[in-house]
Amino acid sequence: MIRLRIEADFPTTEDRTIVRPHQHQTGCSRRELLQVGSSGLLGLGLPSLLAGRVQAAEAGSSAAKRSPKSVVIVFLTGAPSHHDTFDMKLDAPAEIRGEFQPIATSIPGYQICEHLPQLAARASKYAVVRSLSHNDNNHLMSTHHVLTGEKQPGGFFDKVASRDDWPCYSAALSFLRPRGDGLPSGVNLPTFLREGPLTWPGQHAGLLGPNYDPWQITGDPSKPDFRVDALTLAQGIDVNQLGRRQVLLDEVNRQQTQLGEVAQSIRLQKDQQLAISMLTSSRLAQAFELHRESDAIRKRYGENTTGQSLLLARRLIEAGVPIVQANIGRVQNWDSHGDIFPTLKNRLLPPLDQGVAALLDDFESRGLLENTLVMMLGEFGRTPKINNTRGRDHWGPCFFGVFAGAGVRGGQIIGRSDDTGAYPVTRAYSPDDVGATVYHLLGIPPEVEVRDRLGRPVRLNRGDVIEPLFSGAEV
Repeated sequence: MIRLRIEADFPTTEDRTIVRPHQHQTGCSRRELLQVGSSGLLGLGLPSLLAGRVQAAEAGSSAAKRSPKSVVIVFLTGAPSHHDTFDMKLDAPAEIRGEFQPIATSIPGYQICEHLPQLAARASKYAVVRSLSHNDNNHLMSTHHVLTGEKQPGGFFDKVASRDDWPCYSAALSFLRPRGDGLPSGVNLPTFLREGPLTWPGQHAGLLGPNYDPWQITGDPSKPDFRVDALTLAQGIDVNQLGRRQVLLDEVNRQQTQLGEVAQSIRLQKDQQLAISMLTSSRLAQAFELHRESDAIRKRYGENTTGQSLLLARRLIEAGVPIVQANIGRVQNWDSHGDIFPTLKNRLLPPLDQGVAALLDDFESRGLLENTLVMMLGEFGRTPKINNTRGRDHWGPCFFGVFAGAGVRGGQIIGRSDDTGAYPVTRAYSPDDVGATVYHLLGIPPEVEVRDRLGRPVRLNRGDVIEPLFSGAEV
């Protein structure tokens, strides 16, 4: 059994400097992290912002010996209707069936919404799970559950993000397999899930502390002036100058013989090296330069926020970032309590259809799909019965997920809901199982234990891998 001690806000030992928790509500910002390029000798006063990663490496954090995969999470924030997309109820009464017509897919006998023609043509590339289920109808708690694979500790209605939360997938990966190559373990884009005073949980490292938060990129990549300030060196500094500064810094470090005799000095130098590698990683910086793509490819994805976000996700995966979460729209973008049919038809489904289809094609043509899981889902489903404002309300007991790549057997339908799409009539899969599947592909063993805020040992994930995705044999 692997046991890893995780402190509430920061990892410490008796002989290590305490890493003070960041004062921001949602953890450290990547702008702060990467603007170290403008400081004196580049890091002689660098805060211990990166110390958690180094300490985790020193502690011998373990990962499974499998060949790890990458993951793209296409998150439909606000929760799409399964009735009007991938689990249509054609024989149900009109108040359940809805307004859309079905179209045939490349899977014999399986039909999906008429407004998803490109995904219908590519159904052989992905598997649809129609029996995802949990017992919660609150956006915040359900989002946490789906994006971490664990229920929110102490969850209650609209419980905002805190350091009590469970870590998101990329945060756990960052803790268990810290890296020093200048690439983050996770990037979230292009929107941050917050509305007024409510910050959605599940976007951060939670109890692991801010050192392991994924990078949060906010900005519309379809805009001509899109850029990521956090990856831009301070004015007047270029990569060559930064390299010369490193030579000077190395010389200063060699002269600090007294400091070199203690562990803190060693750790400080590692932090400096990691900060430098982040700033000089051309792979990462170039991944954000969408203008490098041909006009034809950009048009194939769609010249809109959804399409260009998915293109950026592909570029980040190609650059070596293992987990990218693309939030499709602002927070609760898919929360259609009223006028659901024109909203889906005119605003939501067309760019999603085009963008995800292009992503699957692009991954496949570049040889990336074999080692990358593409996972598309929301936090829950929608009510079977259309309400009096022509919308559908929250419904946790039944919803769908689309999975492709990384060994997933495409062209299959896993699970089945009842005649009204209210409840699964075959085995139900929970967000815990989604989490187990993600961790399995990342090479993180299920027996890994962490400690919660009360010091109790708990498994990082308590679900089961959704085996039919890979075996093709539903159980």
